[in-house]
Amino acid sequence: MEVTQIVLSVFASQIQALERTSKAIQPGLTAALELLNQCSGKIVVTGIGKSGLIAHKISSTLASTGSPSVFLNANEALHGDLGILSKGDVVVMLSKSGTTPELIRILPKIKSMNIPTLGIFGNASTQLASRLDVVLDASVEHEGSPFNLAPMSSTTVALVIGDALAAALMTSKGLKEEDFASNHPAGQLGKNLLMKAADVMHSGDSMPSVLPQATIKEAIIALTKKNLGGLCVVNSDGTLAGFLTDGDIRKYLAQEDNLQAGVDSIMTKQPRFIEPDMTLGQVLNVMENPQRQIYVAPVLDKDTGKALGIIRMHDILSGG
Repeated sequence: MEVTQIVLSVFASQIQALERTSKAIQPGLTAALELLNQCSGKIVVTGIGKSGLIAHKISSTLASTGSPSVFLNANEALHGDLGILSKGDVVVMLSKSGTTPELIRILPKIKSMNIPTLGIFGNASTQLASRLDVVLDASVEHEGSPFNLAPMSSTTVALVIGDALAAALMTSKGLKEEDFASNHPAGQLGKNLLMKAADVMHSGDSMPSVLPQATIKEAIIALTKKNLGGLCVVNSDGTLAGFLTDGDIRKYLAQEDNLQAGVDSIMTKQPRFIEPDMTLGQVLNVMENPQRQIYVAPVLDKDTGKALGIIRMHDILSGG
């Protein structure tokens, strides 16, 4: 078999496995979601080996989407980490074989604490599976790997089941964008949802500006001094008269050679502007409008018409 055919066969095998799993998990799906929804503590996701890696990711996804969760290495659990369990928790076990010895050995402690259990097993007909409260069938017919040895389809199936459960919990718990963002304050997504234009704009002495009667030469000096790619053209009372960018000046100088001309002759008199209370995500939507993309814009108090600052695409993507 050619190498490219091997690659395509892995895709085909995993797609087939997912389609099969979407039907196989349905008998236990309602019970699984009820068990997780009733969790008043944390969701403890456990496994070992490749299943442990997938369990770690599922736990991380649950935690970031509003369902308190921790990963428990099943082997470490046998050496003291079982102390992480408390009443109100739910334990989710991952195992391809459904016979993982470490899971079998930690189950008595879990049962003694009356902690509900959910299994995501590649074999739902084992003795361990029979002792759990709910089991979702994560079995696969073929891994997709040469010789059918390395876990591939089985780990994908388990991962998608975990993602699907997390998505369902997000909906049932009424998670909002702001809630999700609050768990990701350092990421771009969190910045886009939580930070406002006012948080990152260049204002006060940092905002380049000139009066409408200023010459293009004076505008170039102001642009060069602040180096933001644009400046606000403001009236004496601080209201925005227009906006001027480096690009506007380049286009002008490509046709004319008069630096003493007035700024008001080449500025954009009704520029697209940003309001200070816009989230960075909303600002990006304005700047990335397919009909007219911009990389720098004035921040305007819509009620007074006064220029408050300047914001660049770079300010959004760097968070300030």
